[in-house]
Amino acid sequence: MTVPAQNSGQAANSAAADHDSCLVLRDVAVAYGRKVVLREVFADIRRGQVVGIIGPNGSGKSTLLKAIVGLVPLLSGKITLFGRSVSGLKDRIAYVPQRELVDWEFPVTVFDVAMMGRLPSIGWLRRPRKQDVEAVEDALDRVGMLAYRSDQIGRLSGGQQQRVFIARALAQDAEVYLLDEPMTGIDSATQEVILRIIDELRAEGRIILLATHDLASASCACDCLCCVNQRMVSYGPTLETYTPEVMEQTYGGLPVIMLNRPGAGLRDAHARDAHTHAHEGHSHTHDGHTH
Repeated sequence: MTVPAQNSGQAANSAAADHDSCLVLRDVAVAYGRKVVLREVFADIRRGQVVGIIGPNGSGKSTLLKAIVGLVPLLSGKITLFGRSVSGLKDRIAYVPQRELVDWEFPVTVFDVAMMGRLPSIGWLRRPRKQDVEAVEDALDRVGMLAYRSDQIGRLSGGQQQRVFIARALAQDAEVYLLDEPMTGIDSATQEVILRIIDELRAEGRIILLATHDLASASCACDCLCCVNQRMVSYGPTLETYTPEVMEQTYGGLPVIMLNRPGAGLRDAHARDAHTHAHEGHSHTHDGHTH
């Protein structure tokens, strides 16, 4: 059974806000070499929305985030932010990669990593200004890492490292935040910090895209879901998208446990389902470029 293609975009897009206040994706496709790894992505994402990107391993979740921030080129389609191409607005998009993609042995301090978020406004080879230092200190304080400012990043726990990368994104003061599997492999205290930050960013009117394999969190935390499996299967409000029919299409017949009612709240989801995953017997793995 095929979900109508706009549930892959058109129905949601027709009711979307004015494009000048949206992150807009139109028929986005990405390829690695000759292999098309993601296609037919349509979405209008408004200020103050949290969008969950869900799908099986290798479905294109991470690829979509990388395409938005400009780390991989588009094969076709376009992406605009507030009516302008994202190619000229990279300083307004903050990206938090998966932890396993980061070289944690690089000799740099917590403060230095967070200060990297200020580079778009400082520029290369320029000294941080007073407002840059204050922005970094505030970001580290928000994630509970200010006391560790002089520590080497490689000596921290996995949860602490993730907090520092969240602080780097906060220091950038972006309009769009792209979080790639931010809850994977971290302690419950850090999960709570990240959930609080997402709530705060939503309240500030920022746009948040959250790639995750955790259906429980996505169904309860996100205003909309973007379901992908090398194409966009469905996009729309969570209440309309988190259904057995759409999950069957997204996961290609893999068993999917429907958890929680949409809108129950992000912290409720983690409290009830901290150890439950989207599909039985399929732990999250990584296989090259597409996730």
